[in-house]
Amino acid sequence: MHASLLNRFAAEVLKPDPILSVSEWADQHRVLSKKASSEAGPWRTSRTPYLKEIMDCLSIFHPAQKVVFKKGSQVGGTESGNNWLGYVMDYAPGPFMLVLPTVDLARKVSRQRIEPLIEECPRLNEKVRAKKSRDSSTTILLKDFPGGTLALAGANSAAGLKSMPARFVMLDELDEFPLDVEGQGDPVSLVLARSRTFSRRKAFLVSTPTIDGISKIDDEFEISDKRFYFVPCPHCGHKQKLEFKNLQWTPGKPESVLYYCDGETGGCGVGIEERFKTKMFADGEWQATAESGVVGFHLSALYSPIGWFSWKEIAAAKEEADNEFQKYRKTEKLKAFHNTILGETYKEVGDAPEWKNLYQRREKYEIGTVPKQVQFLTMGVDVQKDRLHFEVVGWGHNRESWSIDMGVCLGDTALAFGVNDSPWNGLAQVIDKEFTREDGGTMPVKMVAVDSGYNTQHVYNFCRRYPITRVIPIKGMDSLSVMVGQPRAVDVKLSGKTIRRGIKVFAIGVSLLKSELYSWLKFLVPEAEQETPPGFCHFPEYGEDYFKELTAERLLIKKNRRGFAHTEWVKERERNEALDCRIYARAAASLAGLDRFKKPKTPPAEKNVVAKVNEPSQTDNETRQVNEKNVASRGARRVRRESSFW
Repeated sequence: MHASLLNRFAAEVLKPDPILSVSEWADQHRVLSKKASSEAGPWRTSRTPYLKEIMDCLSIFHPAQKVVFKKGSQVGGTESGNNWLGYVMDYAPGPFMLVLPTVDLARKVSRQRIEPLIEECPRLNEKVRAKKSRDSSTTILLKDFPGGTLALAGANSAAGLKSMPARFVMLDELDEFPLDVEGQGDPVSLVLARSRTFSRRKAFLVSTPTIDGISKIDDEFEISDKRFYFVPCPHCGHKQKLEFKNLQWTPGKPESVLYYCDGETGGCGVGIEERFKTKMFADGEWQATAESGVVGFHLSALYSPIGWFSWKEIAAAKEEADNEFQKYRKTEKLKAFHNTILGETYKEVGDAPEWKNLYQRREKYEIGTVPKQVQFLTMGVDVQKDRLHFEVVGWGHNRESWSIDMGVCLGDTALAFGVNDSPWNGLAQVIDKEFTREDGGTMPVKMVAVDSGYNTQHVYNFCRRYPITRVIPIKGMDSLSVMVGQPRAVDVKLSGKTIRRGIKVFAIGVSLLKSELYSWLKFLVPEAEQETPPGFCHFPEYGEDYFKELTAERLLIKKNRRGFAHTEWVKERERNEALDCRIYARAAASLAGLDRFKKPKTPPAEKNVVAKVNEPSQTDNETRQVNEKNVASRGARRVRRESSFW
């Protein structure tokens, strides 16, 4: 009897761990945190049954080495990756690399997703070393666990991508990765190279698609076996993938939406209410539509479970996007609808607006006079060999803009300011000018952005004459994903001597700025009863050449020497100075606070406006002197704060 008990005890102790898939591990051990999930509590794969096969392809025993997930929003894609990470940490340890578009985003994900994942799962909490002040093995971007390490990296940092070999790699939001990272090539290739030495490696590529022709996740999905989730019709049982074309509703009444069984593929054509989704998803199955060694999945937001993102919300989003396009020719919401809801690429129309249309809708306000709606002025300056082009732009509520003045300062730009015939002398006069407002008073230029791509040192020397909060040198970068990047200190040469870190140069995302401007220029003139669309551009009666220069470029999709597709702005006309000046002025407006600007409740008493007043009395003069001292004191403190910020 004792021998029998001993044998049973030994059998229990020596019994190997059960073979688990990722979905089974998640159902047994994963707990969703209140910090990172709207449905906190134990994970249930039955809530999103279509994720089961995706997760199980990431299991240690599955032969797939690359799994691609092209998706819309609200389908649980992020959590499927988190489940895989928890599975590796607990059940199949090894070096794991999680790559996000930027290092900053990687830090944010670590705090908001990874740390709650570890804290809420007892098995992970026991294994992953807690972060301690004297323990350098665990940081915000590095987590140690028995048998492995998790490294988080940004696709914008070559050093981070080469930090360690990794058996498991997850690339999240792939379409937001840069085309080239610090001149060392495609970040996806750099990451995948870290896993080549492992025979049983796995890579999980996840993203919402973006622009047709340059979407990385779309390219990866196209070379996969292209799996779609087929669900049965509750009326006839016909299995089909959910497609937006079969979602129908009465215009203006998205609550009437029904999904109609696809009659083109043999279905009954009867309308399906959304309440059937749970049963349809539970009985669905993935079907491959191509042959490939790469496993690829596609899901749109039509598959979002009940309680997440409804068919009614999809219908309302489509109507809103269509209305914006029809009224204002705005494509931002249409693009977001295709990308985040349908999980499909959007075909970007990069053609410039017709210059004749802009010329014909010119307005009869006086050149050089500031309309009453303008809150502040900025200036963009383009530097050529023998001239300086400039444009002064007024900005109002909702990014609405008015071109106030434009012109050219002729002369050799290699001549320093103060030298006879130097064009910089004329530019200084424009910068220092007070522009007359149509409602009385004057307004100065608040901020000036000067291109430093040509005669760079002369640009630096000129900009150093002004505070950094007034005139800045800029450097255009096509690949920059923000309008204005962080300033970079550079050396300046003055009278043959080098001044170390003499000025700060701001990088600007010229491609992003041009895309925004061209979307604004396509707006139709609003009817009398319509509100002016956000970003609408007003122009005085300039000549034809200005509008030809403003629309001189076109966005095209090209491939580089390695065969990777990318967008590129190409000049269709020789002269494009008006376009450059306008986007430089827009970058200056961003720095001046345009994107944080709120509409005032009353007509603005803008501090940039110098009002016309009657001759002051002696009492007024005494009061003014006291006020000026107070203002000067506050101004000095503000300048010190702004200088430290910049």
